[in-house]
Amino acid sequence: MLEFLHGIIEGFMPSVLVCFNPACRAKYAVTEVIYNCPRCGGLLEATKPELTQTPAQLKKLWRERRMNNTPIDQSGVWRYREFINFLDSESHIVTLREGNTPLLVSPKAARYAGLDHVVFKHQGFNPTGSFKDNGMTCGVSQAMRLKMQRVACVSTGNTSASMAAYASAAGLDPIIFIPNGNISYGKLAQALEYGAKTFQVDANFDQILALVRTLAEKLGIYLLNSINPFRIEGQKTIMVELMDQRDWKVPDWVVLPGGNLGNVSAFGKALREMLELGFIDKLPRLAVIQAADSAPFYTFMQDGGKGEFHSVTKPETLATAIKIGDPISWPKALLEVTTTGGVVESVTEQEIADAKAQIGAAGIGCEPASAATLAGIKKLITAGVMKQDADVVAVLTGNVLKDPDYIYKYHTGALDSPHGKRLLSTYGNRPIIVPNDPDRIAALLN
Repeated sequence: MLEFLHGIIEGFMPSVLVCFNPACRAKYAVTEVIYNCPRCGGLLEATKPELTQTPAQLKKLWRERRMNNTPIDQSGVWRYREFINFLDSESHIVTLREGNTPLLVSPKAARYAGLDHVVFKHQGFNPTGSFKDNGMTCGVSQAMRLKMQRVACVSTGNTSASMAAYASAAGLDPIIFIPNGNISYGKLAQALEYGAKTFQVDANFDQILALVRTLAEKLGIYLLNSINPFRIEGQKTIMVELMDQRDWKVPDWVVLPGGNLGNVSAFGKALREMLELGFIDKLPRLAVIQAADSAPFYTFMQDGGKGEFHSVTKPETLATAIKIGDPISWPKALLEVTTTGGVVESVTEQEIADAKAQIGAAGIGCEPASAATLAGIKKLITAGVMKQDADVVAVLTGNVLKDPDYIYKYHTGALDSPHGKRLLSTYGNRPIIVPNDPDRIAALLN
């Protein structure tokens, strides 16, 4: 059940929006309905929190809040509210108890990748089954603060499911635009079930985003794609919770899939802010993994990000959550990867499919885009970029049931790449058709 919470947020010191462009850095009130800098067109971000308590005091407070039954403390996002201080009152908060996602150890997956040890931070345990909930609770809460009634997003799946749930819970009207025929039914079903008005557009993600931005401005609709800076603030807490769960011991690597690059931007921002504020003593290296035919950031980073960024006009991948050819957040992602000494890698459809099967065989499971992390780790180990004994956290972004058709086709040898090439069912687990005969079945089991 949705609960609105009342009162002034503890330790609140208001943030502002600032242009990300270092040549501009213009500042704006957080109550302005803007997504880019009106002066130069640059991306926007919320300023670093100004804390009224020490890191030691906040670490203790955040740990104690786990024991509270109040909705705001049960949320794995709002529990860390001092770190995302753009709201002036708890009365705006919309929570479905997001966050609180586990760290899962998998020796089997580690062996597959060539690591001694790997830990998965599984965002598929969120209310709508993906990391989008961490950001959407903040985006929809900001919409409530601004007294917006209609909210919209362009989505290949997870964003639409998350926005529909949070908007409907808050009593807002969710409007979703998706590429026609380029979304898994598991994700589309969520958007429909949560009451969103859904438009399937004959265009790709990047083309539809341009369309929706025009509509949002014309009709007064609040846009909740990752260009929304408040979404990024919520996604920062994934890294705060990770460090809290690890008792503030920083891993060597944090590995994540790369699509629109909002998570890369959020993770890097969180890590930099935690370092600057004294919560951690170093930065982990970020490794961003893209699908080979949807990898403009990977291509851009091959010369260290010093050339011109070129989008992919027709991105292709079965990992639809990262099927994005013109990622909005690439300038932010460039800063975060560079600052952490990170890397960007790309993986093929076959590599994603096989890695996904290995994660599933370990009893964990994830959506296809998530498996790009393990596939990328395997390549980085082989290339000598990542050491076998490295302390690695891989972020799984979505639940295994987000794309059940993909799973069935892989295990039955019927999964085709976007180019029509049949992928190998390397680790397939085909179901066996048997007669209604106990002796025959027993013979198969012996």
